[in-house]
Amino acid sequence: MSTKAQIEEIINLLDERHETLATAESITAGGLSKEVTSVSGASKIFVGGITAYQNVIKEQLLGVELETISKNSVVSEAVALAMANGARKQFATTWAIATTGVAGPDPLEGHQPGEVWIAITGPINKAAKLTLTGSRDAIREATIASAIETFVQILKARSA
Repeated sequence: MSTKAQIEEIINLLDERHETLATAESITAGGLSKEVTSVSGASKIFVGGITAYQNVIKEQLLGVELETISKNSVVSEAVALAMANGARKQFATTWAIATTGVAGPDPLEGHQPGEVWIAITGPINKAAKLTLTGSRDAIREATIASAIETFVQILKARSA
């Protein structure tokens, strides 16, 4: 199934349930929000997103504790979940998807390019670590595709 078809499915499932979505993005720098809103009907379910490229934005706008970042690094499950929870709180949505990781070409805080965490929070919470390869753009695109695919799986499992 194409990414566009998956987003259409997300829109339909969330709209049926009167649920909403927000994003908190670091590695994808707004790309996930752009992908979701590129599909007609997204305005029914998408509330907004925060691109938190710098740690200070993760702290100030998403409420990620400095201690969480210091203890775990920004490339971690704990930070991804905190970002998603922060987005849900900021936008008062049912669901949020967060992305954090290293696109490269250089390592970050000891993490190699392609190390990525996505987190989805809402009625069901899930975090997933990805190990991706390729160019900076390829890593970002794969992160977006994986986040969308994971969210579709969660929504389908919830309705089964």
